[in-house]
Order: sequence, then C-alpha cells, then structure tokens
Amino acid sequence: MADYIPDKDADFDTWFSFLYQYVSQKCAGPAPAWTHIPQAALGVLAELHAGWKTAYSGVIGPHTKVDTEAKNNAKKAAKGGIRPFVNQYLRFFPVTNKDRTAMGVPNHDEHPTPVPVPEDVPETEAAMPLPRVLQFRFRRANAKRWGKPPPKEIEDLVHSSFATRSPLDLTFKESDRGKKLYYAVRWETGTVKKGKWSEIMSAIIP
Repeated sequence: MADYIPDKDADFDTWFSFLYQYVSQKCAGPAPAWTHIPQAALGVLAELHAGWKTAYSGVIGPHTKVDTEAKNNAKKAAKGGIRPFVNQYLRFFPVTNKDRTAMGVPNHDEHPTPVPVPEDVPETEAAMPLPRVLQFRFRRANAKRWGKPPPKEIEDLVHSSFATRSPLDLTFKESDRGKKLYYAVRWETGTVKKGKWSEIMSAIIP
C-alpha cells in the first residue's frame, strides 16, 4: 500500500497545509465540531506546520545546501509528528470517513484482502532476563530483527482504561518512550451496554 503522505515537496506542502487548516477549523470556535484533540497536540501540529512552511519557502527560489538540509529536516520532523497525530486523533469518531477523504487520509478498508495461511515456522529464542522469568522472542525465518507482531484481535490488547470524558491522559515510564502503543476504543453505557470496537490503531509514546 502506497504511503498516504506525499513525498514530493510541492505535493506535501499542499497536503499538509490543507490537513492543518481542516483540523484547525474543526477545532475552532465557541462550539467546535471536534473537542477530542488536546490543545497541546494542536500546538505541536501548528509548530510542525510553521517549521515546514518556513523551511520550504527557503528553497522555492535560489538557495544553498544549508537551506535544502533545513527543508529536509523540517519535512522529516513534520512526517514524524503527523503520523502519530493522525493515528491518535483522526482515525476514529467524531472524525468521519468523509473527513478523512477530504484530508487525504485513507479510511479503514472495509473489504480487506484475505490473509493466506502462514507456510513458514517462526524462529524462536529463549532468554532469562530475570529470576523465574523466561522470555521468548520470535520472528520470521531469516529475519534480521526480533520483534512482536502487531495485535490482530481486540483480545490481544491486555490493558484497559475507562474514561467519562475526553481527553484521557495515560502516563508511561521514561523507559517506554519511543515504543509503539496499540489501542482500540468503544463507547460504553454503564457496565452492560457496550458499543462496537474501533479498528486497532497505534501511536508512538512521546
């Protein structure tokens, strides 16, 4: 699947500017349509957009290698911030499929391609990181890195949190920074009526 974030500078500039303006308008006013995005997150997106616009304007005309490097760094930083922002705030209600289409963000595939039955056997390795603890790592045969595959089912998400209002803040350990968090959300009415789960999404712990 092709990356939804354009790579060409001019296309990226148009796409990012429209997404930023769209989000800003949805979150603006005395009765905003979107209230689930914290002001701090909007501020980070604004800083990334401003940094990109400044750096990009520096290479539109005659420019130096330093200008080009600054532009490349600004784009890299912007992309690094946009992806977790999209995954955390634009993948679920109240953002609609129509909103995502307008912003150039792909919607969840309602007719996914069937996944074939795995034919290979996982490579495994056992370690003893602590007394009484056996740690098993697994990967595809001949893969270069060990890793945990992303969860496929809601049941694979082992922790839960309940919130009565938005936003919900989760605090992590310093050692967790940079790790990928997988999550899903649903509405609940009391302890009996529970809505449908969203798709499994991910965010990078800052």
